[in-house]
Amino acid sequence: MKSLHHNRITLTLLAAGLLASASLLAAEVPPGTELAGKQELVRNNGSEPATLDPHKVESDVEGNIIRDIFEGLVAVRPDGTIEPRLAETWEQKDNTVWTFHLRPGITWSDGTAITANDIVWSWQRLVDPKTVSPYASYPANMHIAHAAEISQGKMAPDSLGVKALDDQTLQITLTQPNASLLQMLDHYVMVPIDPVVVKRFGDKWTQPSHIVTSGAYKPTQWVVNERIVAERNLRYWDNAHTVINKVTYLPIASETADVNRYKAGEIDIVYTVPINQFAQLKKTMGSELKVFPQLATYYYEFNTTKAPFNDPRVRMALNLALDKDIIADKVLGQGQRAAWLISQPVIGGVTLKNPDYASWPKEKRIEEAKKLLAAAGFGPDHPLTFNLLYNTSESHQRIAIAASSMWKKNLGVNAKLQNQEWKTMLDTMHTGNFDVVRYAWVADYDDAASFLNNFRTGDSENTSKYTNPAYDDALKNAAKTADLAKRGEYYQQAEDLLARDVPAIPVYHYVRTHLVKPWVGGFSSDKMGFYYTKDMYILKH
Repeated sequence: MKSLHHNRITLTLLAAGLLASASLLAAEVPPGTELAGKQELVRNNGSEPATLDPHKVESDVEGNIIRDIFEGLVAVRPDGTIEPRLAETWEQKDNTVWTFHLRPGITWSDGTAITANDIVWSWQRLVDPKTVSPYASYPANMHIAHAAEISQGKMAPDSLGVKALDDQTLQITLTQPNASLLQMLDHYVMVPIDPVVVKRFGDKWTQPSHIVTSGAYKPTQWVVNERIVAERNLRYWDNAHTVINKVTYLPIASETADVNRYKAGEIDIVYTVPINQFAQLKKTMGSELKVFPQLATYYYEFNTTKAPFNDPRVRMALNLALDKDIIADKVLGQGQRAAWLISQPVIGGVTLKNPDYASWPKEKRIEEAKKLLAAAGFGPDHPLTFNLLYNTSESHQRIAIAASSMWKKNLGVNAKLQNQEWKTMLDTMHTGNFDVVRYAWVADYDDAASFLNNFRTGDSENTSKYTNPAYDDALKNAAKTADLAKRGEYYQQAEDLLARDVPAIPVYHYVRTHLVKPWVGGFSSDKMGFYYTKDMYILKH
């Protein structure tokens, strides 16, 4: 990114221009549209959220709701441009010192002012080891000064390179230029939270009776394993462009039950369409079936500290013996693509190449897999046996059954299937109590580093415990360069190392599938798969 030196007047004019077209991130009702008198939406969210504390979460299950109820400094539009949100303007010097000016008059849902100090406190809490955030490494990946040392317990949280110059002005200091900084700020863990409420209520601050929010909605009811209800936040700075008054999030894990309740008129937006119903639903409800590409990869992650998965030969053997084309085209068949990269073939303006073995004939891959497994000491007389863990879902179960069958047929491997509820599986991953676990990563921003940082030494999301200094160096070098082609070369180096060492088996690249009622206007999913209630409205029906 080129160094920009705008003065305040220039930036104010720029922000005004962006706001003039800000309807992409707010409800835009076409002229003449008849709206329903009752502006209420019911959307399934797939699982019970682990929490609504932005510093304790790591998935879209929580992120879907947090993005509705909290606001960040900026947002990324579907076309990739940056839109002012809580911050009205900003400037930077040498791409290492960034200064953000908050909108005048912005408040929490209880009417108290949102200040730059609130943001400083929030980010310090995120990196503080006492918080135990799965995203504690995220500010370090942004290259915010001292973030890495704080998350490792080497420095105090108040040494973070973020300070309030006054109530309306926030300054961020980076240790090196970061071409993705603005994109990375548009993440649900970077939203500010109210320190007064957190200090007063502790872990219970997210309960509807206590929580204060900065976004378009505020939770008013939370019945565990049944529903979360949020109502319009009338103090939201962009409330004038909000139409829906109440949104209900359901935690239905069963995709079949989700569709059945949709057909019964109880749900307006289905979380995802069941694999085995996709073709029929396409025929019978095609106009309501929405399919969007998504920057997301499904993979099987190894515990690389645990024998025999501390042996890269074993990991590679399982990678080569998995028929990903069959999983993508036959088991799924909704437009998913077989994956040989952890990130994406095309992402953030760069194109990445698959490893050579991705183009081998299936027979050659299986033969090589048998040799590797034999060299590692496994064969007919000593078969490899392990537990394959996945979170409760019909789709995950179908994929796990297919994968275990392929490994059994091709290698004589016994993969024992285990399933746990979402929150339990996350705990299992972070405590390292697994052999192989199903996981997926949705890009936090449109850049390969969003995926690749998860395998960086010491990253809080590196549950595989993979470590490789050459890999870490490739990511450091990529973050330093503003030249897109050069950054792509470093990302290719990183992907090549993952393809060789296989801390995780990429299985497929996602699409998002939804059923959406015809009376829901303004529905659109972004590259990360998020869709905002504040962008939608209910048509008269």
